[in-house]
Amino acid sequence: MSKMLGPWQQLGVNKVYENPWVRLEHHEVKTPAGTDGIYGKICFQNIAVGIIPIDEEAYTYLVKQYRYPLEEDSWEIPEGGCPLGSSPLATAQRELLEETGLSAAQWVKLMDLHTSNSVSDERGEVFLARNLLQGEAELEATEDIIVCRLPLEEAIEMAMDGRITDAISVAALFKVKMLLMSFNDDVQQMFFALPEAVL
Repeated sequence: MSKMLGPWQQLGVNKVYENPWVRLEHHEVKTPAGTDGIYGKICFQNIAVGIIPIDEEAYTYLVKQYRYPLEEDSWEIPEGGCPLGSSPLATAQRELLEETGLSAAQWVKLMDLHTSNSVSDERGEVFLARNLLQGEAELEATEDIIVCRLPLEEAIEMAMDGRITDAISVAALFKVKMLLMSFNDDVQQMFFALPEAVL
């Protein structure tokens, strides 16, 4: 049964492949120009969740891990997958503890984003974590990561100069930088007591 999706007409959908993380669909469509076409869509079974933890010295934490699809190491903010219907905040809290051993008393939602909206429906949520407490990391069996504590400004520079290429990490670090530059009353509540050198 066909239906209109904005200027597109969806004529039919076939599920090509599915696993616990993604579903690949083949769509028969009529394009906005009125021509028949196809569209491949990747449907994610999880929400991508990222965390920027910032301690009292304006240091943050990055993780380096090997990304199989890229065949290379990647520096990123702590991240994980939140099953659809679950709490992104609870997932963020769990992932931060698992990857870095950190827990946080203060959590603020920083942003929503779509990671690759031309071919997938994946969306992400990023949280800022403050008032940190160090504990023991609890890595999953598939995780082999290196944790690095570094100045927040250095992490932002890594996003600027291309050492960080993960889309969620780059967007989140740039958002933090822009917020710190504006530093209005709302931002002060998020980033209270950060050293002036970060601003």
